[in-house]
Amino acid sequence: MAASPPRAPFLGLLSWPERQAVARALRTETVGGLVLLVAATVALVWANAPFSSTYFTIRDFHFGIPALGLDLSVGHWTSDGLLTVFFLVAGIELKRELVVGSLRTPATAVLPVIAALCGMLVPATLYAITAAAGRGSMDGWAVPMATDIAFALAVLAVISTHLPTALRAFLLTLAVVDDLGAILIIATFFTSDLNYWALAGAFAGLGVFYVLQRLRVRGWWWYLPLGVTVWALMNNGGVHATVAGVAMGLILRTTREGGEQKSPGERTGHLLHPLSAGICVPLFALFAAGVSVSAEGLGKVFATPEPLGVIVGLVVGKILGIFAGTYLAARFTRAQLNPDLAWADIFGLATLAGIGFTVALLIGELAFPGTAVGEHIKVAVLIASLTAAVLATLLLRRRNSVYRRLYEEENLDEDADDIPDIYQRTEGSST
Repeated sequence: MAASPPRAPFLGLLSWPERQAVARALRTETVGGLVLLVAATVALVWANAPFSSTYFTIRDFHFGIPALGLDLSVGHWTSDGLLTVFFLVAGIELKRELVVGSLRTPATAVLPVIAALCGMLVPATLYAITAAAGRGSMDGWAVPMATDIAFALAVLAVISTHLPTALRAFLLTLAVVDDLGAILIIATFFTSDLNYWALAGAFAGLGVFYVLQRLRVRGWWWYLPLGVTVWALMNNGGVHATVAGVAMGLILRTTREGGEQKSPGERTGHLLHPLSAGICVPLFALFAAGVSVSAEGLGKVFATPEPLGVIVGLVVGKILGIFAGTYLAARFTRAQLNPDLAWADIFGLATLAGIGFTVALLIGELAFPGTAVGEHIKVAVLIASLTAAVLATLLLRRRNSVYRRLYEEENLDEDADDIPDIYQRTEGSST
């Protein structure tokens, strides 16, 4: 009987090009996450200060062009407008993962995709069970489904853990798949009265965008006006305007052609990623996370089925879903965990994924617009994210000596050629 071939490593050493791409993305997200933490803190302090009325006055102030259906509040401009940039960058990152990244082949995609799907389905199920038990609304079932990668990386930066690149890349891939799931949910379940003419115009604009990419047309003066037009038509069409962002991100070409140093997707992502992480998402957080917090309000969060379902979904559901999904996928495929790591590391990572700040707040606003339950949902997201951050800190810090050793091995560069020695040893052993 022939021996079975060795199983492929899971969370082993990334290729050098993939590691460089991941490092660039994580560096921007980490800085953006720290700004996000500051923005959320400012929002909470401002909304509970003696002059809190100024916060709500600014957030609810309307401006725009009413004739074009764009008379929005400051809060809606940040969620419908600025977050479109965030989802455009997410679309580019998803396209990159599908074309040249970890999702390009079924063998490498199966584990993170299954883990991400379980990490969405289990929280939604736990929310539904909790809401049904308390006879609450099912409208918030999608709130605990998304992971906030920027917030999670900011937590890692604050606690100074040396998490290996492979674990960070796995977390990034989970978040990318989460973002795709979130935008599909927003597009499918959170639409208002549809204006089919406006939607037809938006899809026609996306068609023009696609043709321009196929014809290799360059120049921001083509794409910026077209993108704004598509966004406005999508907003007037009754579909959440952020869908336009992810659609354009998926259309952008991410493969380089002869003579190109960067593809259009790379150029756009490089330009917009700092804007998204450092300005757009923090401004959304500033006007979304500002809720009045009191002892009575906190009591209602734990006594009301909808916000309680969000807490259970994010804190418990994410852990169960991602850990069980990863374990079962590895068990029934040919993937074998990196011998330098343990399943406790996956458990800690799953706990960290319970931080669901940005997209969770957005879906909460869409599910419960302008209601008291909606405000309780915001508080629940904050409580759950803080709880997940504290639990993940305790779990990951326990293993930090292991992470530090792996980090030092990954980054050792004795010949000072800007390429870690571990990659040269690996290449040498394979020749």
